[in-house]
Amino acid sequence: MPTLADTTIRLLGQEPLAGRMPTADQLQLAEILDRAGFAYLEVSGGGCFDAAVQRGLESPWERIRALKARVKTPLGLALRGRFLVGSRPVGADFARRFVASAAENGIDVFRLHDPLNDVSNLREAAEAIVAADRDFEAGLVYSPGRTGEIDTLIERARMLPELGAVRVLLHDPTGSLQPHRAAELVPALAEASGLPVGIYVQGAGGSALAATLAAASAGAQLIACALFPLALTLHRVSGEALGEALAGMGLDSGIDVATLWEASDLVDEHIGDEPVAPLAPRVAVRAAQHDVPAGLVAGVDQTLRAQGAGDRLEEVLEELDVIRAEVGWPPLAAPIGQVLASQALLNVLSASRYLTIVDELRALVIGRFGTPPGPIDPAVQRAVALTHDPETQEDVAPALSDVRTQAAGMAASEEELLLLGLFGEDAERLLLGIRGRASGDTDELASVDKARAERIRELVRIVQESGIGEVTIEEDGMRVSVRSAPEAPTQLSQAPLALPEDQPVPVVRPMNGAVRVESPMVGTFYRAAQPGAPAFVEEGDVVAAGQTLCILEAMKLMNEVKADIEAVVRRIHVENAQPVEFGQVLFDLEPLAGRPLDAG
Repeated sequence: MPTLADTTIRLLGQEPLAGRMPTADQLQLAEILDRAGFAYLEVSGGGCFDAAVQRGLESPWERIRALKARVKTPLGLALRGRFLVGSRPVGADFARRFVASAAENGIDVFRLHDPLNDVSNLREAAEAIVAADRDFEAGLVYSPGRTGEIDTLIERARMLPELGAVRVLLHDPTGSLQPHRAAELVPALAEASGLPVGIYVQGAGGSALAATLAAASAGAQLIACALFPLALTLHRVSGEALGEALAGMGLDSGIDVATLWEASDLVDEHIGDEPVAPLAPRVAVRAAQHDVPAGLVAGVDQTLRAQGAGDRLEEVLEELDVIRAEVGWPPLAAPIGQVLASQALLNVLSASRYLTIVDELRALVIGRFGTPPGPIDPAVQRAVALTHDPETQEDVAPALSDVRTQAAGMAASEEELLLLGLFGEDAERLLLGIRGRASGDTDELASVDKARAERIRELVRIVQESGIGEVTIEEDGMRVSVRSAPEAPTQLSQAPLALPEDQPVPVVRPMNGAVRVESPMVGTFYRAAQPGAPAFVEEGDVVAAGQTLCILEAMKLMNEVKADIEAVVRRIHVENAQPVEFGQVLFDLEPLAGRPLDAG
């Protein structure tokens, strides 16, 4: 019988949903999913790390640790071969150290695939996964092309047992896997590898569900899914629909569907009333027609519109198909799909093809990313050679020893060094922001070991969130009591610890027509994402509904306060890094609802 793996937490942590659901509610969601009977919860991946670093609020490692503390179900992490969770390939030692850190932070299952299906790119990370005594699921990317994708995948599958894989996972990022092809591939991969086979697909119009059911009938032993609101929005397979369908087919997965609907209700509170990541039907249709990931098409469409060339989407997608053939028919998994799409945009918008070549495509052609499934067109190889700049440095993640030297004390741990190596200046801004927000605060837990410190912080969260007067624990001769401060206002127990980031901020309308934005919580007020960064807003700025006004920090959770209306910021009442109380006025906004229609 097949088992299911849930990807909801990972999808909530990456674009376009990053920030929509507060961390506190995601932890509650994980506790519900923990009761559902999943084989594991995939909670992070490249998109989550990238979103966390770009948003500059919290470390992605902290998110994994917090989830691990709440659930008993194994946690999973998706990695992109030598790219890991970034867009630059890393060296062998870097890959090993990253996997070791992920395992130490609580990851039990690693879904590891190479965007080129070059199995040799999996070796170092695979060795580290096996050494850490964690499960290694070897992903093979399905992406149709003229190289005979079935034969290529079967050939690659034969190489996986020697790497220590416990399962082959068929991964379809384009939504192009048809049910009959899934039914053909599952037993073929199982026979070639001698391993159980799982499947992770996406696709609109019911194609993903159809492919997974065909795969289950053909013997797939694990299927990835997501809760219904996310499956509907992001073209994934619904766990609720899948669980019921499998039970009806006599392939009961053991999933408690009623628990999934309970979890969906919680997710629905945050994304149920808001459109997510404008994916127009026109974009979804083009993605399905050209066998390209829908998110990739949406990004191309947005770029073309910004260039005043919105009518050339079809032209770029046709060029993308041509480029893919010219560089060896690589799958369109991230980040390779983005590289090819960038070159297609340049070729269409430039005077001639390959007049300018993006650095990443150059790296792909000369073999720095690995070996694509098919041969590379000699004409493209010549174009790359003729435009080569000898002074251009290879864009690869540096060795950890070099990062440590360059960081000059910036990183407080190896996991922070790994972030700096993968994301460079963006990670530096994240760490500076975390340090800046913590500066001046006395860490009362500095002398306590890490494990106990986490338990103490959890007690504080319980007291703050529940309104309980006091909690005491005693362990190994150490007694800790956490109690509510007696001088706290009586309404504090009713104030949420973390404001839902996508919900309206409490507002009060004074008699003069202005709108006061009040603090929904006790915390510290920050005007910018990190020290030295521009403030979110200044007095006199016009803000749109949903635009971030400030950040409030409580217990290391960073909560964005957003405008509920389109307005002008007339006054900012609080200084940067100043503590605020529940109900304290933060901003005065002047609504623009009555402005003339032709106003700019």
